[in-house]
Amino acid sequence: MSVSLKGVAVITGASAGIGAVYADRLARRGYDLVLVARNEARLDQLATRLADATGRAVKTVVADLRNKADLKRIETIIATDPDITMLVNNAGVGGLEPLLQSDVDAMEEMVDLNVTALMRLTYAAAPALVARGGGAIINIASVVAIAPEVLNGVYGGTKAFVLALGQSLQKELADKNVRIQTVLPGATATNFWDAAGGAVDNLASNTVMRSDDLVDAALAGFDQGEVVTIPSLPDAADWANYEAARQKLMPNLSLSSVPARYRAVAAA
Repeated sequence: MSVSLKGVAVITGASAGIGAVYADRLARRGYDLVLVARNEARLDQLATRLADATGRAVKTVVADLRNKADLKRIETIIATDPDITMLVNNAGVGGLEPLLQSDVDAMEEMVDLNVTALMRLTYAAAPALVARGGGAIINIASVVAIAPEVLNGVYGGTKAFVLALGQSLQKELADKNVRIQTVLPGATATNFWDAAGGAVDNLASNTVMRSDDLVDAALAGFDQGEVVTIPSLPDAADWANYEAARQKLMPNLSLSSVPARYRAVAAA
Protein backbone atom coordinates (compact mmCIF):
# COMPACT_ATOMS: atom_id res chain seq x y z
CA MET A 1 0.00 0.00 0.00
CA SER A 2 1.37 3.42 -0.92
CA VAL A 3 1.86 6.06 1.73
CA SER A 4 -0.98 8.55 2.16
CA LEU A 5 -0.53 11.97 0.59
CA LYS A 6 -0.95 13.33 4.12
CA GLY A 7 1.90 11.16 5.32
CA VAL A 8 2.23 9.19 8.53
CA ALA A 9 1.09 10.27 11.99
CA VAL A 10 2.86 8.84 15.04
CA ILE A 11 0.63 8.64 18.12
CA THR A 12 1.94 7.70 21.56
CA GLY A 13 -0.28 6.25 24.24
CA ALA A 14 -2.42 5.07 21.35
CA SER A 15 -3.98 1.88 22.67
CA ALA A 16 -6.87 3.49 24.55
CA GLY A 17 -8.55 6.75 25.54
CA ILE A 18 -7.54 9.98 23.85
CA GLY A 19 -4.75 8.33 21.87
CA ALA A 20 -7.05 5.73 20.35
CA VAL A 21 -9.54 8.42 19.33
CA TYR A 22 -6.76 10.44 17.69
CA ALA A 23 -5.79 7.29 15.78
CA ASP A 24 -9.35 6.87 14.54
CA ARG A 25 -9.82 10.51 13.55
CA LEU A 26 -6.45 10.89 11.82
CA ALA A 27 -6.91 7.65 9.88
CA ARG A 28 -10.29 8.93 8.69
CA ARG A 29 -8.58 12.18 7.66
CA GLY A 30 -6.28 10.15 5.42
CA TYR A 31 -3.15 9.68 7.52
CA ASP A 32 -1.32 6.40 7.74
CA LEU A 33 -0.43 5.59 11.32
CA VAL A 34 2.32 4.41 13.64
CA LEU A 35 0.70 3.55 16.96
CA VAL A 36 2.89 3.39 20.06
CA ALA A 37 1.87 1.97 23.43
CA ARG A 38 2.75 -0.70 26.00
CA ASN A 39 -0.31 -2.92 25.54
CA GLU A 40 0.37 -5.09 22.50
CA ALA A 41 -3.03 -6.80 22.42
CA ARG A 42 -5.00 -3.55 22.48
CA LEU A 43 -2.67 -1.98 19.91
CA ASP A 44 -3.13 -4.87 17.52
CA GLN A 45 -6.92 -4.83 17.92
CA LEU A 46 -7.06 -1.11 17.24
CA ALA A 47 -4.73 -1.35 14.26
CA THR A 48 -6.80 -4.11 12.67
CA ARG A 49 -10.06 -2.24 13.22
CA LEU A 50 -8.74 1.02 11.79
CA ALA A 51 -7.06 -0.58 8.79
CA ASP A 52 -10.29 -2.44 7.94
CA ALA A 53 -12.48 0.64 8.45
CA THR A 54 -10.33 3.23 6.66
CA GLY A 55 -8.00 1.37 4.30
CA ARG A 56 -5.02 3.19 5.80
CA ALA A 57 -1.72 1.53 6.63
CA VAL A 58 -1.42 1.09 10.39
CA LYS A 59 1.77 -0.08 12.08
CA THR A 60 2.18 -0.78 15.78
CA VAL A 61 5.25 -0.42 17.98
CA VAL A 62 5.14 -1.83 21.49
CA ALA A 63 7.20 0.42 23.75
CA ASP A 64 7.36 1.78 27.29
CA LEU A 65 8.54 5.35 26.89
CA ARG A 66 9.94 5.35 30.43
CA ASN A 67 12.44 2.74 29.24
CA LYS A 68 15.43 4.46 27.63
CA ALA A 69 15.98 1.78 25.00
CA ASP A 70 12.31 1.80 23.98
CA LEU A 71 12.26 5.59 23.90
CA LYS A 72 15.35 5.65 21.70
CA ARG A 73 13.67 3.25 19.23
CA ILE A 74 10.74 5.62 18.82
CA GLU A 75 13.04 8.62 18.49
CA THR A 76 14.90 6.85 15.69
CA ILE A 77 11.69 6.01 13.85
CA ILE A 78 10.51 9.62 14.01
CA ALA A 79 13.86 11.06 13.00
CA THR A 80 14.54 8.71 10.08
CA ASP A 81 11.19 7.82 8.48
CA PRO A 82 10.75 10.39 5.68
CA ASP A 83 7.02 9.73 5.46
CA ILE A 84 6.23 10.94 8.99
CA THR A 85 4.49 14.32 8.93
CA MET A 86 2.80 14.43 12.34
CA LEU A 87 3.58 13.50 15.94
CA VAL A 88 0.88 13.33 18.61
CA ASN A 89 2.57 13.23 22.02
CA ASN A 90 -0.27 11.78 24.03
CA ALA A 91 1.39 9.27 26.38
CA GLY A 92 1.34 10.44 29.96
CA VAL A 93 0.39 9.65 33.52
CA GLY A 94 -1.34 11.72 36.18
CA GLY A 95 -1.32 12.24 39.91
CA LEU A 96 -4.17 13.09 42.24
CA GLU A 97 -2.67 12.98 45.73
CA PRO A 98 -1.08 16.07 47.31
CA LEU A 99 2.71 16.25 47.30
CA LEU A 100 2.98 15.38 50.99
CA GLN A 101 1.11 12.13 50.35
CA SER A 102 2.92 11.21 47.12
CA ASP A 103 5.78 8.79 46.58
CA VAL A 104 8.81 10.62 45.19
CA ASP A 105 9.83 7.68 43.01
CA ALA A 106 6.40 7.67 41.41
CA MET A 107 6.73 11.41 40.84
CA GLU A 108 10.08 10.86 39.14
CA GLU A 109 8.51 8.25 36.85
CA MET A 110 5.81 10.80 36.03
CA VAL A 111 8.46 13.35 35.04
CA ASP A 112 10.25 10.69 32.97
CA LEU A 113 7.12 10.08 30.89
CA ASN A 114 5.32 13.42 30.87
CA VAL A 115 8.43 15.58 30.42
CA THR A 116 11.53 13.66 29.36
CA ALA A 117 9.91 11.30 26.87
CA LEU A 118 7.74 14.03 25.35
CA MET A 119 10.73 16.36 25.09
CA ARG A 120 12.95 13.78 23.43
CA LEU A 121 10.28 12.78 20.90
CA THR A 122 9.65 16.44 20.14
CA TYR A 123 13.38 16.95 19.63
CA ALA A 124 13.41 13.98 17.27
CA ALA A 125 10.43 15.30 15.32
CA ALA A 126 11.09 19.03 15.01
CA PRO A 127 14.32 19.05 12.95
CA ALA A 128 13.11 16.09 10.90
CA LEU A 129 9.86 17.87 9.99
CA VAL A 130 11.76 21.05 9.12
CA ALA A 131 14.02 19.03 6.82
CA ARG A 132 10.99 17.35 5.22
CA GLY A 133 9.40 20.71 4.46
CA GLY A 134 6.71 20.82 7.12
CA GLY A 135 4.41 18.93 9.42
CA ALA A 136 2.82 19.16 12.83
CA ILE A 137 3.46 18.29 16.47
CA ILE A 138 0.44 18.01 18.76
CA ASN A 139 1.31 17.83 22.46
CA ILE A 140 -1.37 16.79 24.94
CA ALA A 141 -0.99 18.79 28.15
CA SER A 142 -3.78 19.53 30.65
CA VAL A 143 -5.67 22.46 32.10
CA VAL A 144 -3.57 21.97 35.22
CA ALA A 145 -0.77 23.63 33.23
CA ILE A 146 -2.52 26.90 34.11
CA ALA A 147 -4.43 25.64 37.17
CA PRO A 148 -1.78 23.71 39.15
CA GLU A 149 -3.74 24.01 42.39
CA VAL A 150 -6.34 21.55 41.12
CA LEU A 151 -4.36 18.29 41.27
CA ASN A 152 -0.91 17.04 42.28
CA GLY A 153 1.69 19.79 41.91
CA VAL A 154 4.28 17.64 40.16
CA TYR A 155 1.66 16.63 37.61
CA GLY A 156 0.75 20.28 37.10
CA GLY A 157 4.42 21.12 36.72
CA THR A 158 4.90 18.50 34.01
CA LYS A 159 1.99 19.89 32.04
CA ALA A 160 3.21 23.48 32.48
CA PHE A 161 6.44 22.27 30.88
CA VAL A 162 4.49 20.94 27.90
CA LEU A 163 2.68 24.25 27.48
CA ALA A 164 5.87 26.30 27.72
CA LEU A 165 7.69 24.04 25.27
CA GLY A 166 4.88 24.33 22.75
CA GLN A 167 4.67 28.12 22.96
CA SER A 168 8.43 28.45 22.49
CA LEU A 169 8.54 25.98 19.60
CA GLN A 170 5.63 27.63 17.80
CA LYS A 171 7.55 30.91 17.77
CA GLU A 172 10.78 29.20 16.70
CA LEU A 173 9.22 27.15 13.90
CA ALA A 174 6.51 29.52 12.67
CA ASP A 175 8.36 30.33 9.44
CA LYS A 176 9.38 26.72 8.80
CA ASN A 177 5.93 25.29 7.96
CA VAL A 178 5.82 23.22 11.16
CA ARG A 179 2.67 23.60 13.24
CA ILE A 180 2.76 23.23 17.03
CA GLN A 181 -0.47 22.75 18.93
CA THR A 182 -0.75 22.25 22.68
CA VAL A 183 -4.04 20.75 23.84
CA LEU A 184 -5.20 21.38 27.42
CA PRO A 185 -7.94 18.88 28.28
CA GLY A 186 -10.00 19.20 31.39
CA ALA A 187 -11.43 16.13 33.11
CA THR A 188 -11.97 13.46 30.47
CA ALA A 189 -13.75 10.11 30.65
CA THR A 190 -10.71 7.85 30.19
CA ASN A 191 -8.74 5.35 32.26
CA PHE A 192 -6.55 8.27 33.44
CA TRP A 193 -8.46 8.45 36.72
CA ASP A 194 -8.17 4.75 37.52
CA ALA A 195 -4.45 4.78 36.67
CA ALA A 196 -3.94 7.81 38.92
CA GLY A 197 -5.70 6.14 41.85
CA GLY A 198 -9.08 7.85 41.56
CA ALA A 199 -12.42 7.31 39.84
CA VAL A 200 -14.07 9.45 37.19
CA ASP A 201 -17.45 8.63 38.76
CA ASN A 202 -16.45 10.80 41.74
CA LEU A 203 -16.43 13.92 39.55
CA ALA A 204 -19.44 16.09 38.75
CA SER A 205 -20.81 14.87 35.43
CA ASN A 206 -20.96 18.38 33.99
CA THR A 207 -17.17 18.68 34.35
CA VAL A 208 -16.24 15.51 32.45
CA MET A 209 -15.94 15.42 28.64
CA ARG A 210 -16.12 12.32 26.46
CA SER A 211 -12.78 11.51 24.83
CA ASP A 212 -14.40 11.51 21.37
CA ASP A 213 -15.73 15.03 21.91
CA LEU A 214 -12.39 16.19 23.28
CA VAL A 215 -10.39 15.00 20.27
CA ASP A 216 -12.95 16.35 17.80
CA ALA A 217 -12.77 19.75 19.50
CA ALA A 218 -8.97 19.65 19.59
CA LEU A 219 -8.78 18.85 15.88
CA ALA A 220 -11.26 21.64 15.15
CA GLY A 221 -8.91 23.96 17.03
CA PHE A 222 -6.00 22.61 15.01
CA ASP A 223 -7.91 23.30 11.77
CA GLN A 224 -8.55 26.86 12.98
CA GLY A 225 -4.84 27.44 13.53
CA GLU A 226 -4.90 27.52 17.33
CA VAL A 227 -1.53 27.27 19.07
CA VAL A 228 -3.22 26.41 22.38
CA THR A 229 -6.57 24.63 22.47
CA ILE A 230 -8.71 24.20 25.58
CA PRO A 231 -11.49 21.93 24.29
CA SER A 232 -14.05 22.92 26.95
CA LEU A 233 -13.45 26.69 26.92
CA PRO A 234 -16.68 28.33 25.69
CA ASP A 235 -15.22 31.71 24.73
CA ALA A 236 -11.90 31.88 22.89
CA ALA A 237 -11.59 35.52 24.01
CA ASP A 238 -10.90 34.29 27.55
CA TRP A 239 -7.69 32.62 26.43
CA ALA A 240 -6.82 35.61 24.25
CA ASN A 241 -7.17 37.88 27.30
CA TYR A 242 -5.08 35.53 29.42
CA GLU A 243 -2.37 35.48 26.76
CA ALA A 244 -2.54 39.27 26.32
CA ALA A 245 -1.99 39.72 30.07
CA ARG A 246 1.03 37.42 29.89
CA GLN A 247 2.45 39.31 26.92
CA LYS A 248 1.95 42.60 28.80
CA LEU A 249 4.21 41.32 31.58
CA MET A 250 7.05 40.34 29.27
CA PRO A 251 8.74 43.75 28.69
CA ASN A 252 9.09 44.19 32.46
CA LEU A 253 10.27 40.72 33.43
CA SER A 254 13.96 41.56 33.09
CA LEU A 255 15.06 45.12 33.87
CA SER A 256 18.23 46.64 35.31
CA SER A 257 16.43 48.75 37.92
CA VAL A 258 14.71 47.61 41.12
CA PRO A 259 11.03 48.68 41.32
CA ALA A 260 10.15 51.45 43.76
CA ARG A 261 8.10 49.13 45.99
CA TYR A 262 11.20 47.04 46.71
CA ARG A 263 13.54 50.02 47.13
CA ALA A 264 11.24 51.45 49.76
CA VAL A 265 11.33 48.21 51.75
CA ALA A 266 15.13 47.99 51.47
CA ALA A 267 15.52 51.57 52.67
CA ALA A 268 13.29 50.96 55.66
